[in-house]
Amino acid sequence: MLAIEKYAAIDIGSNAIRLLVANVIEQKNAPTLFRKNELIRVPIRLGEDVFTKGEISEKNIDRMVDAMQAFRLLMNAHQVKHYRACATSAMREASNGLTITKLIKERTTIAIEIIDGEEEASIIAATDLHSLIRNDITYLYVDVGGGSTEFTIYDKGNITVSKSFKIGTVRILNDLVSKNTWNDVSRWIQEHTDGLSGIKVIGSGGNINKIFKMSGKKTGKSMSYLYLSNFYKELDTLTYDERVVQLSLNPDRADVIIPALRIYLLAMKWSNAETIFVPKIGLSDGIIKSLYQEVVNKL
Repeated sequence: MLAIEKYAAIDIGSNAIRLLVANVIEQKNAPTLFRKNELIRVPIRLGEDVFTKGEISEKNIDRMVDAMQAFRLLMNAHQVKHYRACATSAMREASNGLTITKLIKERTTIAIEIIDGEEEASIIAATDLHSLIRNDITYLYVDVGGGSTEFTIYDKGNITVSKSFKIGTVRILNDLVSKNTWNDVSRWIQEHTDGLSGIKVIGSGGNINKIFKMSGKKTGKSMSYLYLSNFYKELDTLTYDERVVQLSLNPDRADVIIPALRIYLLAMKWSNAETIFVPKIGLSDGIIKSLYQEVVNKL
């Protein structure tokens, strides 16, 4: 007999806000299954407010409240049993971040946790990569967001080190990433991959998922550094309007996809990785899996 419950994750990022609803299926004498049921993405670019002005604007506060009210209704309709809402880089740097969480709690009953970069990296690392990771290969896991990027090293099937840096697509678009920060990332990657050969990169985030889909490759296949480099050059020759019309990119994707691709390419270059895998997982998946583990541990 299967035990099935609905779980939800709300990811309040710097570029967009997402609601993921998943079926958590418990089997007798078999692993628990996590099946995505619905994913809603609302492109409220909080990072553009925060990284340039230090706070979230009244207009975007209203949009956040609307989105959270809609998410609450959707969770009710799905009969979600457990949920967790996490806010990342933009909200933790916004001077009015805590005020907004209180407002949303009053208006929607949704409790938002503002998590730091290390916890964000830890939650992302909770995603199930066992079907992809081999014990004889070292991997650099790169999760690119609007405000930050989380890097995790997997060696012999286990996490050895993880770190979050303030490098994200919205920051780059607004020219808010210093040369020193880029150097810090370069040093960190090279320090933790030095002497290791055959490293492969695992990429997560909406932009790399879109690039993988556009590549036409089958699930489980990798993309090469050369392929991504050529794709980057092709994108860079097109104007924003051309990327929207000719490549059918969403307006809120057509600008951030280039800085995102730059981060993945540099991570591959600095780690000497020739290929990247894209398993289509991210913070929302990690939230649900870590929340499930929390619930199980309380039983």
